[in-house]
Amino acid sequence: MKNQVLVPTHPERIHPLLGHHVAGLGAERGDWQDAIRRVIHNLINIRDEDGRFLLRLEDGRVIDTKSWHGFEWTQGVGLYGLWKVWETTGDEQAWSIMTDWFKERFAEGSPSRNINTVAPFLTLAHLFERTGNPAYRPYLDTWAEWLMKGLPRTSENGFQHIVYNSVNPQQLWDDTLMMSVMPLAKIGKVLNRPHYVEEAKRQFLVHTKYLSDPQTGLWFHGWSFEGRHHFARARWARGNSWVTIAIPEFIELLDLPETDGLRLFLVETLRTQVDALIPLQTENGLWRTLLDDATSYEEAAATAGFAYGILKGVRLGLLPAPFEEPGRRAALAVRKLINEAGELTQVSFGTPVFNTLQEYKDIPLTSMPFGQAMALLALLEFNYRFI
Repeated sequence: MKNQVLVPTHPERIHPLLGHHVAGLGAERGDWQDAIRRVIHNLINIRDEDGRFLLRLEDGRVIDTKSWHGFEWTQGVGLYGLWKVWETTGDEQAWSIMTDWFKERFAEGSPSRNINTVAPFLTLAHLFERTGNPAYRPYLDTWAEWLMKGLPRTSENGFQHIVYNSVNPQQLWDDTLMMSVMPLAKIGKVLNRPHYVEEAKRQFLVHTKYLSDPQTGLWFHGWSFEGRHHFARARWARGNSWVTIAIPEFIELLDLPETDGLRLFLVETLRTQVDALIPLQTENGLWRTLLDDATSYEEAAATAGFAYGILKGVRLGLLPAPFEEPGRRAALAVRKLINEAGELTQVSFGTPVFNTLQEYKDIPLTSMPFGQAMALLALLEFNYRFI
């Protein structure tokens, strides 16, 4: 016999405790790895063909939030997805794509600073830690110092969610945790600046205080200290998914001890959120763009984020084992929405905080770098189940 048969063809014939660990996954390793390759190809080849999704600013700048060569949070999350590919597989193509992106963007010149343009620096901090490339250090230093000293603050010293086209005075958004707080924490680690890390911890606490909904366990998209309200009180799926991703990432990044007070607080916050999410998961494994609104459409990027955060939370021991099943269902649902071109379909475009729920339901669907990246995260975390 030349080759062992490692994947069961009749798993029902053997006691579950003696069975192969992939028997109940409902997925094949080769298909999963092929999907990862195709998602990466689509990620770096996305184009805004007709200019429909360009952001045109009053000063004449044109910001491309869709194509791979832009410099925004959408590409920043895409870079982080590629970093996770390299970190878990050593894929040389992923490495080249990341390093080429930074080389080309820095050659063009830095964009204006805001919450969202900080997002790529989470990946740059990882690259600097790995390579020690001195050309990266000034960027990490300058942008982190801007977060600490130049970024407008809300009451209670929250990071004000300033973006390319709006100052958003006194506003907190749940997106901020992923786009700026995570980069600040990682830069603090690699540059040995503990005050950055402490500031990142405070931001998690301030954002949890004002954006988590004690009534449902979910998170509101935004909070304004001007008038003290949650805008439309939208429990928006993708915003919630940034939280589900960021909490396990933050705990792992800082290597918080099991008895650490902040870790205990964040674990309970995550558990409360996921407890609320599970009953809202649709029969096909997806979540809706407004989590608690059955008239809103199902959205794949948020589902991918939930799949990643839940499955990683279980793997790290932050969430109980029974949460594995809804996480797997979500990942399988995401896989079904990746087409032959490698595009994660059913992804909503970038979404500001709105004053009405209908505006969330009207956001168009289109392929986006962040959608591709969130698909990568879900696929890669699920991939641990094949090992």
